[in-house]
Amino acid sequence: MKRYRHYSKGTAIILSCFGSVIEQEKYLAFEKFIQDSFQEIPVFTAFSSKMVIKELAKKGEVYKNLPQVMADVDMQGYKRYIVVSVNIFPTDEHEVLMRMVKGFREFSLANIRYTNPLLQKTKETSLYLKSLDEQIRKENEDVINLYIIHGVPVLNIGGLEAVSYAADFLKMINENNLACSLEGEFPFYAVKDAIKREILKRSKPDKRAKVQIVPMLLVSGNHYDKDMKEICEEVSEYADATIVPSITQDEKFNLIEQEEVREIFRKNIEIEIKKLGL
Repeated sequence: MKRYRHYSKGTAIILSCFGSVIEQEKYLAFEKFIQDSFQEIPVFTAFSSKMVIKELAKKGEVYKNLPQVMADVDMQGYKRYIVVSVNIFPTDEHEVLMRMVKGFREFSLANIRYTNPLLQKTKETSLYLKSLDEQIRKENEDVINLYIIHGVPVLNIGGLEAVSYAADFLKMINENNLACSLEGEFPFYAVKDAIKREILKRSKPDKRAKVQIVPMLLVSGNHYDKDMKEICEEVSEYADATIVPSITQDEKFNLIEQEEVREIFRKNIEIEIKKLGL
């Protein structure tokens, strides 16, 4: 087939990320980690937030979304490429990614695959969340970890079970764990009185409870600087609240720089490479 002669290159990896106006370098550092992990395979990065792409363009930083990057990779003649879902849960962003890949398969002769997001497999999710809680708790069983999951704005979307499982698992492994969201199931603005009640139950008459706000965000961008700090201020009215200290080299807590997180993403890519028969 004449059209197939165009596909003269081997395999490529495309990282599909949301993007961040103020923390874009974290995604680029992650890109370098993936490139170092798969040195023989070129790595490209796409960003799904049009707002982020437009804002960064004003600063002279040019980025493309996933359809644009897939078109570029296809035009360059790659026979195979793997789209990496750089998302925490298999919810809305991952659903859009799958639709884009399936759409490209309709007209591209390349073999296109996509990976799972970070928290999709039960065993990996359970082990990671348990390890994370142990790391940030640091043997202080009295500290209350208030996990803030970004969440999704609708209740009938695929992958919502993964969000619910993560929240329930965290609360089950330690009675001093609480969980809510920014804009999903049990959003902080709607359940903050219940959270206050639970925290006060764990307080002592002569000592306020110690609370760590844990942002379940890949990068510490605008949600960290605005929403997490606002939540911390509200909780500080009745408890000693702080945003959890970083467990990476960065001063702000985030997930994408954690070794365990990066290893899950790396293994997800490795699985898809094997499925390509390479």
